[in-house]
Amino acid sequence: MRKPILLFLSFLLFIGCNNSADKKQKTDLNYFDIKGYFEKEVAQLTLKNPLITKTVSVNGATESKRIKITDWKKELTLFSDADINRASWKGLFELKKSNDQELYSSNNEKVPVKELMVIYKNNKVLGIKILIKNVNSLYTSIDTLSYYTDSLYQVKKMQNIKLLSEKSYTITGSFK
Repeated sequence: MRKPILLFLSFLLFIGCNNSADKKQKTDLNYFDIKGYFEKEVAQLTLKNPLITKTVSVNGATESKRIKITDWKKELTLFSDADINRASWKGLFELKKSNDQELYSSNNEKVPVKELMVIYKNNKVLGIKILIKNVNSLYTSIDTLSYYTDSLYQVKKMQNIKLLSEKSYTITGSFK
């Protein structure tokens, strides 16, 4: 009888510790809250359900379609995944701030997010630009992500794998 009770109490303690750790992590933001920003954008876009002109270009070949996005969270995952508030990255970004923008940058080779620029207009986020660079002995990848509220989002990717030809693509979603 004691073992099931002890197991149950251990389980409750484990769950309680995890919840408080998650809450603490969400409140410990050292930099711009990119994850929180895109959670709000996903909620708004899901409600609005706008018609998008989506253009995909691979090595110069382009195709466009007018579509409705069914899963905005998945569509904007690359943006929210560029969260610079990871505990292991604390203190690795330098902030340059002006009236209408914040630029977070890192030269640390272990941090793929090299720049995060937040552009403001009337104290509201107008746009976000992100530069992600991954380099190793076999592979180089450079992603440039741009997002302008209710206007446009774009992902540009260039990758170079040794012994293969360079590949580049651009995905652009225009609201209107």
